[in-house]
Amino acid sequence: MTTLLTVENLKVRYPTRTGVIEAVRGVSFTLGRERLGIVGESGSGKSQTGRAIMGLTPPHALVSADKLDFSGMDLLSISARERRSLRGKRIAMVLQDPKYSLDPVMTIGKQITETLRTHEKVSKAEARDRALAMLEAVQIRDPGRVYDLHPHEVSGGMGQRVMIAMMLIAGPELLIADEPTSALDVTVQLDVLKIMDKLVSERGMGLIFVSHDLRLVSSFCDRVLVMYAGKVVEEIKASELNNAQHPYTRGLLSCMPVIGENRHPLPVLDRKPEWAA
Repeated sequence: MTTLLTVENLKVRYPTRTGVIEAVRGVSFTLGRERLGIVGESGSGKSQTGRAIMGLTPPHALVSADKLDFSGMDLLSISARERRSLRGKRIAMVLQDPKYSLDPVMTIGKQITETLRTHEKVSKAEARDRALAMLEAVQIRDPGRVYDLHPHEVSGGMGQRVMIAMMLIAGPELLIADEPTSALDVTVQLDVLKIMDKLVSERGMGLIFVSHDLRLVSSFCDRVLVMYAGKVVEEIKASELNNAQHPYTRGLLSCMPVIGENRHPLPVLDRKPEWAA
C-alpha cells in the first residue's frame, strides 16, 4: 500500500504562565489510501493531531516532529504559501462545530464555490453547478434554496453537512474528519459515511476519522489508533477492536451501552497513572 502520510514523534506543546502543556506527546503513525480511526476521550489529543497536520495550530503552539511527510513533502519546512495551496485542495479537514467554521456573513453557496475556485479554474456557473451537486450528495433537500442561505439560517446538522460538502468539493487526497457525523441523525450519518467511503475506494483518498463512537469506528475504519493523554496507547485493526488488549481501550469498550443488559452500577473508567507516562 502506498504511504500517503508519515507522522513520526509528533509533539504539540502550549507554553503558559504555569508551565508547558503537552497536548500531543510523541504520536507516530502512517496512513495509506485507507480509513484510519482515532478514538479517545475529550482532551486526549485527537483534534490537536489533526490540526498539527493541517498547520492550523495557534501561532504560540510549539509543533515538532522527527518526520511529518505528505506525499514526499515535508509539512514542517514548507512555506505558509505552500501550506495554503495544500489546504482545501490536497488536504482538507472537516471541523467538529460548523458554528465556528462557517463565515456568518457569507452565503453557503459563496463559501463552497470560493473553496473550489481558489484551487481550480472554473467558471462561476460551473462552480455553482458543482456546489449544488455536492450539497445534494450530502442529503440536503432543495440545495438551490440552501445555496442562497446564510449559516445562521440552517440547523446544526445541516451546517455540518455544508462543511462536509465544502471540504469534499475539490477532491482532496487526504481528508481529516473531526467528529463529522456527530450532529447528524443515523440515516444521514450513513449517507455521509458512504460518500467518504466512495472517495477512499474510487479516488484513492486517505481518511483520518476522529470520533468518540467506537462502534462507528469499528464498522467504518480499517485501522484504529487509541489515544490517551496525548499519546497513542494502542493500534489495532478496526475489525479486531473488541479484542483490544490495552486496559484503557478495554475500559472505553466496557463503558458502551449494551441493549437488554442490566448494568448497575454503571462501569467507570479506572485510569492508571502509568498510561500517561
